[in-house]
Amino acid sequence: MPDVLEQGLAWLEDQRHAHMTRTVTYVRDTPGFSYVFDLAATIGKTEFEQVDEFGIVHKTQSRDFLVRAIDLVIDNAVTLPKAGDRIRETVGATTFVYEVMAPGGEPPWRYSDPYRKTLRIHTKHVETE
Repeated sequence: MPDVLEQGLAWLEDQRHAHMTRTVTYVRDTPGFSYVFDLAATIGKTEFEQVDEFGIVHKTQSRDFLVRAIDLVIDNAVTLPKAGDRIRETVGATTFVYEVMAPGGEPPWRYSDPYRKTLRIHTKHVETE
């Protein structure tokens, strides 16, 4: 018997990808070479809370990029995001540069669905061009 939930989520993922994405540029620098390629991404956010040594709660918000896991391909292999990668988002004549990271030892990405089809990549704005 087919997994109806998985089929429904696959349909929703297809709809998200077809109707709720914009093109961003993903950049991974390695010694001697930079991988630069376009991805279709949905923009989101995640709010993080950290408690400092004085008990004060600090809230931080990341700009998230939701992408299909199969679309993140480097060196002809599907890969996962890693801290330090960059995502460039162009709006009009302005390019916003975000670095893949999350605060307080949190992982810089997570799967956004139980079937590991969509990545939610956490970033921080680091530059405007």
